This record gives sequence, structure tokens and C-alpha cells, in this order.
Amino acid sequence: MQLRTVVTTSIGTFSANDWNRCFPGDPENAAFYSVCERAGPAEFEWFYAAVFDGERLVAAVPAFGTTYRLDTTVQGGWKRVTNALHGVAPQLMSLRLMALGSPVAEICHLGFAPEVASTDKSSLLARIVGALQAFGAERGYRLFGVKDAPEVDGALWNGVLMPLGFARLPGLPTAVLDLPYGSLEDYFASLSRATRKDMRRKIKTLGGLKIEQRRSIDDVAREVAALYEETVARSDLQFEHLPPGYFPELLRTLAPNASVILYWSNGVLVAFNLILEVEGRLIDKYIGMNREAIRTYNLYFNSWLWNVRYCIERKIPLYQSGQAVYGPKLRLGCRLQPNLQYFRHANSVVNAALRQVAKIVRHDRFDPALAALSKEAS
Repeated sequence: MQLRTVVTTSIGTFSANDWNRCFPGDPENAAFYSVCERAGPAEFEWFYAAVFDGERLVAAVPAFGTTYRLDTTVQGGWKRVTNALHGVAPQLMSLRLMALGSPVAEICHLGFAPEVASTDKSSLLARIVGALQAFGAERGYRLFGVKDAPEVDGALWNGVLMPLGFARLPGLPTAVLDLPYGSLEDYFASLSRATRKDMRRKIKTLGGLKIEQRRSIDDVAREVAALYEETVARSDLQFEHLPPGYFPELLRTLAPNASVILYWSNGVLVAFNLILEVEGRLIDKYIGMNREAIRTYNLYFNSWLWNVRYCIERKIPLYQSGQAVYGPKLRLGCRLQPNLQYFRHANSVVNAALRQVAKIVRHDRFDPALAALSKEAS
């Protein structure tokens, strides 16, 4: 083997076919990352690390750099406290972070060419981690991490990172719904009696809405952006902020795998839901809703049912509904796929302090459903 490791600032460094070969069937592919570079959130730098065997790409992972607020995962009343602290001493609350993964991807995508043996993956990942740490240090990044590594790959990540002194934390899990049902009624039958009754009541409010699926939103891009901003303003938990041009660019680039569901009330756009579809899976990627319409039309639940019906009608067996809002998702039949976070600061004193802070701000402390599950597990 003639291995060489590269770190670059553009996905265009790689052939799209070579990159996608390491991530077969994933909608968050080379085209997806090209959108991130062109139209994604401006507060991030985009990096890509890869290992070549000669001219053949054998391992790859995206990465990013940003200034990270330590209270990003804090929610509720504590957020007001940390916001005040940030206002007084921002240098104590923010650190320069380089992390494997992406701020806009579902998980940390770690890919290998199909012919790579499982016994070789650890050494290839170690080369990537070492190259990115050196690359980041040259650019002033002192905190290094991994965002949302699927726990199914935990043994691989642990084997490489833990000997290097990384700390491991639970990340936000990915909620997925298995749909082996022949009809929406069959799905309802899988839910509890109380949930079935509640959903049948809420679905009656759909009559006041016009719903359409589109591949382009150029004519309503401003309205979509406004709904996104309104939704972000209601959320304590927000890592990235997507600019207005991101949504139409994503649709153009990922067509036909990307589409948007628009919800209209009396000619006014009151909600949108951007979805990604590949063989065997539908990803509920982005959503934006008007506050009043949420109440009037039970939009959260009815957009969920639209997606479930869409999957059932097209025999899509898995609906991936993303991170956060776990209580309702569990009630609606989801299971949670765990993800992991890792971090290490170059300064040993700061690293020791961050380990203590991490115990307080870890993701599962602030979502009631996750906190309850953690308590049950212990």
C-alpha cells in the first residue's frame, strides 16, 4: 500500500464519484457538501480529510472549524444564566473548535471504500485524526472533537481516540421510525390507545390547509426563510444558523432526492418541511412553522403524519426524523439510534476543566425524555 493523507478546504478536491463510493446510498453526499460550501452557514470553515492508496480514495471524513460556545447544549432557565455569563466574559464561554463531522449533517460521516478490510479501518482513521489535529493546530484550533459519531461505530472511534486522551459523551440520538405497515390505519394500530385517539382528533384540522410537494421554492424563498427564522427564535438548542439561500440551493443541487412540503392557509405559507429521499429511507431534514398555525392546525403532528403516509404509500421502510423533540417522537413509535461526542483540548489544564464542564452541559441532561431514559438505564 502507498498511503498518503490529505486535508483540504474544498469537496471539489475529490471526484464526486470517488467520494460517494465511500458513502454508498447516503443523500448527504459530495453534492450536499458542495452546497454547504457555497450557501451554508458563514460561521463555519469546511474541511475534508482523506486517505489515498496511490490514486485511489480509501477513507474520507468531512470536518469543520468554528468558535464554539460551551453552553450550546444548555436549555431552559440555565440558558439565561449562561447568556449573561457570555455577555460578561465571552472568552471563558467560547473556544476555537475543529471537529470531525458537519454542523448540518445528520451524523459524522466516516466512509471507507468498499474493498477496505475491517481490520484496516482503525489505522486509516488514526491517520485522519492525526492529520486533522496537526492541520488544526497550525490554524489556531486548540479544541478538537467529533460530532455525532454513530454508536454502531463506537468500537472504531474508541479504539483510536481514547488512547489519545479524548473524553467521550453521549450525543443527541437520531430518532427513526420503522414502517412495516400497509396503511396509515396499520400504523395507528401500532400506537397506544390514547395516542391513536389524539392523532385522529388532530388529523381533522388538516381540512383547512392546502399541502403541496415541490422540487423548487425560488418563488417563495423569502417566506421559507422567514418561517425558518421564526422557528429558530423559539429554540434554545441551535448549533448552526442557515442563511436564506441555503434551502433553494439544496433543492436545486440534490434534485430529485430533495423536495419540500409546503403548507398553505388561505393563500399564506404557514409551514415548510424539507425532506431527503433515498432508497429505503426518508430524512426529515428541515422544518419551519408559524407559531399560530402550529396551534390551529396541529402542524407538528400533521406534518409528521404526511411524511408517514408518504413513506407507507411508497413502501419506504424507514423514516428518519432527526434530533430533538424526543418525547413526542417516542410516543409516535420512534426508536433512538445513539450518537457519541468526543473532545480533547491541547492544554491539559483546560482539558481537565472541560471534562468537568461537560458533565453539566451534556446533551441528555436538558431533554426531559432523554433524561428519563438515562435514569431508567441507570
